[in-house]
Amino acid sequence: MARLQAKQLGTPDEVRTFPNGRVEIYTLDDVVIGRTLFEPGWHWATDVKPIAGTPSCQYHHLGVCVSGRLGLRMDDGTTFEIGPNTVFDIPAGHDGWVIGDEPWETYDVAGMRAFARGAEPDDRILASILFSDVVDSTATAERMGDKRWREVISTLNERSGFEIDRQRGRLIKTTGDGVIALFDGTERAVRCAATLIDEARDLGLGLRAGVHTGEVELLHGDVRGLAVHMASRILALAGDGEVCVSGSTVELLAGSSLTFEDRGEHELKGISGRRRLFALTRT
Repeated sequence: MARLQAKQLGTPDEVRTFPNGRVEIYTLDDVVIGRTLFEPGWHWATDVKPIAGTPSCQYHHLGVCVSGRLGLRMDDGTTFEIGPNTVFDIPAGHDGWVIGDEPWETYDVAGMRAFARGAEPDDRILASILFSDVVDSTATAERMGDKRWREVISTLNERSGFEIDRQRGRLIKTTGDGVIALFDGTERAVRCAATLIDEARDLGLGLRAGVHTGEVELLHGDVRGLAVHMASRILALAGDGEVCVSGSTVELLAGSSLTFEDRGEHELKGISGRRRLFALTRT
């Protein structure tokens, strides 16, 4: 629920620095606003890509440019420039660089929660891991045709990134027709998974999701550990439109409004022992 609040510019909750730039983060509950200050010579591909670990920037940016000019190249080859005193909407999947001798200063209200936030190698955390993928993707791609398939998957990835950010998660990477994301809240991970399924259905796609909670090791642009493998195996057992979760995840959701159907014990490929799985009950 929204509440009345305000914060002074100049006293951010967090500051992230990287070569030729910085981002000041202001957090208002579920809303994150980033003030970006990119110096002349800043280029995402050289200054942020090593932190992000992705081929291009996978965050959707929406905001106001105060000063400076930014050049953009989308993954499909489209180029664009944004100048001062303008509002902007930059979809995920782009490279960017400062043009000229004036710093690029903006206030960005989307995609700032985890932008340029790196992970130290061997940094282990407890998290809820979300995997998703399109059901029968090969047949669906053939039915849609290459051009339409690329457009729909691009839209799905953008909507997925937005919802992950809205639920305070961290997009680790896209997998062609799905995502891998981490959450520090189990309920947010499951609710995000359900929303991604709805977004996919709106685009004419069947989607499934798997969620497991455990300890993972963060890498630059990736994540690993037994818990990651378990989440992947759980995804493989989910049906079209289902959110399949582990027993440990359900235990952490005791007292929430979410309900689950017991799917019995299963052997997960490559993992010893049998594991009890559950499916989110959706009305």
